[in-house]
Amino acid sequence: MERRTILPGFVGDALASLTRAGLDPAPVLARAGISDPDQPVSNLQYGRLWLAITDLIQDEFFGMGARPMRPGSFNLMCQAVLHARTLEHALRRALSFLTVVLDDPAGELRLRDGLAEIVLTDRLAPRPAFAYRTYWLVLMGVMCWLIGRRIPLMQVDFACPAPENRSDYLQFFGAPVRFDQPQSRLVFAARYLVLPPIRSEKALQGFLRGAPANILLRYRHDQDLSARIRDRLRSTPPEDWPDFDRLAADLRLSPATLRRRLRGEGQGFAAIRDEIRELEARQMLAGTDARVADIAARLGYAEPSAFHRAFMKWTGMSPAAFRDARSAPSAE
Repeated sequence: MERRTILPGFVGDALASLTRAGLDPAPVLARAGISDPDQPVSNLQYGRLWLAITDLIQDEFFGMGARPMRPGSFNLMCQAVLHARTLEHALRRALSFLTVVLDDPAGELRLRDGLAEIVLTDRLAPRPAFAYRTYWLVLMGVMCWLIGRRIPLMQVDFACPAPENRSDYLQFFGAPVRFDQPQSRLVFAARYLVLPPIRSEKALQGFLRGAPANILLRYRHDQDLSARIRDRLRSTPPEDWPDFDRLAADLRLSPATLRRRLRGEGQGFAAIRDEIRELEARQMLAGTDARVADIAARLGYAEPSAFHRAFMKWTGMSPAAFRDARSAPSAE
């Protein structure tokens, strides 16, 4: 039986596009195999719902852009990024494509302090949170597939107010989420931008046959195994983190099986450790006066020099330079 991982709030968000158009949702729900929209649904059911709504309103973006995203646009965007040189090249192509198609909101990639920020701007009032979530899901789902791994997010901001009684927005991204911000943006480590695309034309055809359900499933932050590992590491002092073989034994898996399953989720044990350490390091450097040596020790580094090298690899900056940059007043 398919796991029902999509909460009903997101089903309601999608159905709202039909309400705005004065259309009856019952036929669409039937096509998607959803008998009760107030209950969680599987990724496949939600994917079928997305396709059924797209077919009915002729808009892959649920009617939330200044212009409709006509059926086939997602396919063309994937074709446009397939042969990009790097993830950065692919992102810039995809953002340009989406701006031409939707007109508004418009996305832009910005780089600073070792971070990559995808900023969405609206000419008029901010859109509902579901519009930004859908934009990022489409964009980042393709990018993660393109490089064969999940890109862990570090911050997600919404320019709009928080939807009422919707903790699912706080859980979906696996990163801190803020509402009522000056801009809608998501943030991840800029080092991912140099990664090359690894997909072929044949692989793209398979990806498109499974879309959009596969972008909901494969690269979401709460994949079963990687989520368990991430939760365990976050709740354990870094000096007590298990090595890979011990972790596999604790999970009652062989090291080869654990490695294969993580690879299937677009993950790696070293990348998960780095993701957690980098986020905690940034938070401590920007938000506390702790000495760099003390931060290194808290993160499980035997020597400050090892932490210094790791932080340089993550951000392109030393810990001290990062702290100075974050504390410097912004130029007006």
